[in-house]
Amino acid sequence: MSRASIRYAKAIFDVAQAAGSADAVQSDLSMLQQTLETHQELNLFMHSPIIASELKLNALIEIMQGAQKETIDLFRLLKANKRFEILSEVAHSYAHVFDAHKGFEEATVTTAVALDAALESKVMAKAQTLSKQPRIVLKNIIDPSIIGGYILRVGDIQYNASVANKLQDLKQKFSN
Repeated sequence: MSRASIRYAKAIFDVAQAAGSADAVQSDLSMLQQTLETHQELNLFMHSPIIASELKLNALIEIMQGAQKETIDLFRLLKANKRFEILSEVAHSYAHVFDAHKGFEEATVTTAVALDAALESKVMAKAQTLSKQPRIVLKNIIDPSIIGGYILRVGDIQYNASVANKLQDLKQKFSN
């Protein structure tokens, strides 16, 4: 996520929070993000430097009929600043700001195989020690290249307990 997307997300959250529509804006932006991810043509359309910002704005307003005023104002702000290419990042950043406000934090755990109950509870306990939020939402990514163990990422903190990392450490120790 870029700094710009985080600033836009925080700004729209503050405006939506003051208007009492933070939940509805989250719903709007979540739906928009899913739409951008599933419709590659729309994503290309939003990123195209050839297409006029006015056309992009009109398309978003048409697609997001019934969206909150704050959501539409975000689109207008992105148009004015010629920043439509970060729209998906802003939606993603808004979700993080929204979750943090609600007391949630997403933790990403990378494992070689799907998490079983024992490893999930161990990872969750470690995530609680790394997070400032009271509630953790665990997202599992499967990457066989780590061989075993797990890599946990909570916010800006990464904890690497993978077999691949331990092997790399051993390799460095033997080569020195």
